Amino acid sequence: MEPLEKVRVDKWLWSVRIYKSRTLAADACKEGKVKIKGTAVKASYALQIGEVVEVRKEGFQLQYKVVALIEKRVGAPIAQQCYENLTPEEELNKYNDWYVGKAVPERRERGSGRPTKKERREIDRFKSDD
Repeated sequence: MEPLEKVRVDKWLWSVRIYKSRTLAADACKEGKVKIKGTAVKASYALQIGEVVEVRKEGFQLQYKVVALIEKRVGAPIAQQCYENLTPEEELNKYNDWYVGKAVPERRERGSGRPTKKERREIDRFKSDD
């Protein structure tokens, strides 16, 4: 089998396990969360070796340099060989700073019941990364 020259960016993001599904990868492209050279790209963008892909995921700015092109989803050890993680150290540490000591489950006041639809939407808006 001959090596690939170009692969769709959504397929590559899914196959190297940055997104759990190809649909999530395509949706991220539609929402402008995937950039190459500072420009948001469509899911059908033809990715080439050597390009740097910037991904905004769950409030983090991640950067990956494409080392190898693959179309099929592979195991994590093989997937990690297909990219070089260029994410700055402070961005990687942001998760640890945010998460440490916050693993306590959420609680509501006793007797307040389930949240109403309006309250649930407010909670979702508060928790969203945008």
